Amino acid sequence: MFQLDFEQPILEIEHQIESMEARPDAARWADELAALRATRGSLIEKTYSGLTPWQTVRVARHPQRPQTLDYVDLMCRDFGQLHGDRRFGDDPAIVCGFCRIGPLKVMLVGHQKGRTTPERVACHFGCAHPEGYRKALLKMKLAEKFGVPIVTLIDTPGAYPGIGSEQRGQAEAIAYNLREMSGLRVPVVCIVIGEGGSGGALGIGVGDRVAMMRYSWYSVISPEGCAAILFKEANEKTNTHAAQALALTAADNARNGLVDAVIEEPNGGAHRDPRSAADRMQQWIVSNLQELQRIDPDTLVRLRFERFRRIGAVGQRIAPRS
Repeated sequence: MFQLDFEQPILEIEHQIESMEARPDAARWADELAALRATRGSLIEKTYSGLTPWQTVRVARHPQRPQTLDYVDLMCRDFGQLHGDRRFGDDPAIVCGFCRIGPLKVMLVGHQKGRTTPERVACHFGCAHPEGYRKALLKMKLAEKFGVPIVTLIDTPGAYPGIGSEQRGQAEAIAYNLREMSGLRVPVVCIVIGEGGSGGALGIGVGDRVAMMRYSWYSVISPEGCAAILFKEANEKTNTHAAQALALTAADNARNGLVDAVIEEPNGGAHRDPRSAADRMQQWIVSNLQELQRIDPDTLVRLRFERFRRIGAVGQRIAPRS
């Protein structure tokens, strides 16, 4: 079982609970079990309310954290997956398909990292190739044709950096998606569900509303990449400094105006209760799409463009001459 070092006290209590529950006379220890469960809950809450940015990154990478296909199973109905970009091939690192979320028909587009080692290798650990971004845009255009809103789930350390990807136009594919997504005439909502790394995240991240799960991260570069550049070495100490400087947590991004909302996760993170995490995400998606569907397409595109134009804008007051 995967363990985070800062969760060690929690895991010790969980092992005690499991041992007591496995005993034939577990009913005799009901009061002690209730006390242990209460202690575990308060300890989880205390631990996760004080996570450092680097610890948040590690939670976002937890192997049991729900991925796009997990959320498809938990909150989508009638999902029909669509494949291929009609140019080169199909990229399993990007999942696309029509489905129903709550009362709404949507086009779902998301990164997929894979769970087992063979799946992760096949999905390039969630690092999409250019054909993945072209597939995503092709399906978004199909959704626009039928007037169906779009939901994107972002979970990638970054776009795939290999030679083949560069030869097939990785940068161009991402840049083209940025331009075309900004002009889609249907509502688009984007959620960072785990990792939101650089252009790999932005390639499906241009929306009318952008949200982050509480224990996800969203930044121009990973802490390790930043540490390697600034400190010439990536280790626990430099990664911690880099994560702090990058302001990559959900709270940081919301404060800086880069995302519109933070979706709270269950106590202890989405990996502890995927069903509850999916329910909260579904509520946010349905609420925002229903609001956006009341806006006419021309206004929708204008507001989306203005939203991204405001990012990074600064003002300067010039004192009048005396």
